[in-house]
Amino acid sequence: MTETITGLGLSLLELLVLLGTVALMAARLLPTGVRRPFALAAAAAVVLCGVALAVSGARWQMLPALAGAALALLFTAPSALRRRTGEPARRARWGAILGAVVCLGLVAGSAVAAWALPVPVFPAPTGRYAVGTTVVQWDDPARPETATPDPDDRRTVVVQLWYPARAGSARAGYLGRTEREARTVSRGLAAYLGAPGFVLDHLPRARTNAVPGAAVAEGNERFPLVLFSPGLGGVRTQNTAWAEELASQGYVVAALDHPYDSAAVVLADGRTVRTRVAATGDQAEDGRRSARWTAVRAADLSFVLTRLGSLDRGETPGPLTGRLDTRRAAATGHSLGGGAALQAAHQDPRFAAVIDLDGFPHDPDPRPFHQPALALTQAIGPDTDPDYIPGLTRVLELGTATNYRLTVPGSEHLTFTDAPLYLPPVPALAGSLGRTEGPRITAAASVAFLDAVLRDDPADPAAPLSAYGDLTTYRADG
Repeated sequence: MTETITGLGLSLLELLVLLGTVALMAARLLPTGVRRPFALAAAAAVVLCGVALAVSGARWQMLPALAGAALALLFTAPSALRRRTGEPARRARWGAILGAVVCLGLVAGSAVAAWALPVPVFPAPTGRYAVGTTVVQWDDPARPETATPDPDDRRTVVVQLWYPARAGSARAGYLGRTEREARTVSRGLAAYLGAPGFVLDHLPRARTNAVPGAAVAEGNERFPLVLFSPGLGGVRTQNTAWAEELASQGYVVAALDHPYDSAAVVLADGRTVRTRVAATGDQAEDGRRSARWTAVRAADLSFVLTRLGSLDRGETPGPLTGRLDTRRAAATGHSLGGGAALQAAHQDPRFAAVIDLDGFPHDPDPRPFHQPALALTQAIGPDTDPDYIPGLTRVLELGTATNYRLTVPGSEHLTFTDAPLYLPPVPALAGSLGRTEGPRITAAASVAFLDAVLRDDPADPAAPLSAYGDLTTYRADG
């Protein structure tokens, strides 16, 4: 009853409340012989489903509909249930019409809100593996935390792993290990966006396709690694659909929360670390800040790769000991995280590939890097930052391997995240590819590239990538 009906953004209970309320109001128009039983059935459905919805926890999108249902029960039901003895007075008739309009408006408001901001439904991964997930927290004793004045404070990162697993029935929640953590993160994201905290309260209701704590897939295969840095203010779970698809295809994805940068990070001791990043409006100062944040993120990526190596060797406890191939590791990220991935690649030769999801490079001293890179970019229009593509091109041309830029028609900056699954389908916000096509293309293009450059038989990914957009190739030989 809590599963969202794809396309409507409503659960079955929610749909029944809406339909029951409309039916209750429509009962007044029916012939006397069927009006009473129809109204009784509609009223029963509204009461039962409304109570069940309230007990299970109604999301805010449904509050107008529940108010409309209450009005319909108070004013419409008695009129529909009593036997008609004559023509109603004009005043009563106009009052009934006004009440019906108000009720219908409340029901329509809920329906639109639920459709515009639905509980996300994550597409089923298409690979041969089931997907497991777990969360770890690692401290870097070699790096001080520059965001705090305490000289003894060390850098901490929270990492979520998605990996090929044995099948299981339980499904992990979205945004956090617990509902409390997920709600903290959803409210942190809303605050970062400048929206009221309740606006994203529907996200913790979602269930993903991954099984928390699942046993790793059977066999002795070592899986390539994909390390992911989210966008500015973003969180480790912002590309869950992408991570689950990659894991189902035989990759281990390690997505990072960057404390004091990510909107809200819940640490193992229960503390919540809020973002401290903010734009000043001064282009030069914002550029310096972006370069500083990017450098911290690049160091975080290298640190996590080191810890994954320790995990593989059994020096750090975890379910993936002996199953990670750290020789085949990709640095990836979205937005600012994409710039951090590019910077991590030229600083750390252990990374064997790079994926930049619509990220501007902020490295103040760009240098050649030797790993193949894929940059997925939004559709370029008159409102696109004019420095974006030239700056990205300069970095891609520095590579000594063949690099690729794939521009996806109909995409926007958030197309390459989970956002199309739960934000209003407004082209300027999440692109014009619909709820699921953007995340599908992002994952499919990433898998095509990674399969070509990280698997045992390297290949040219140009042909499969061309199926997803407009491809530009930067070859080291010019």
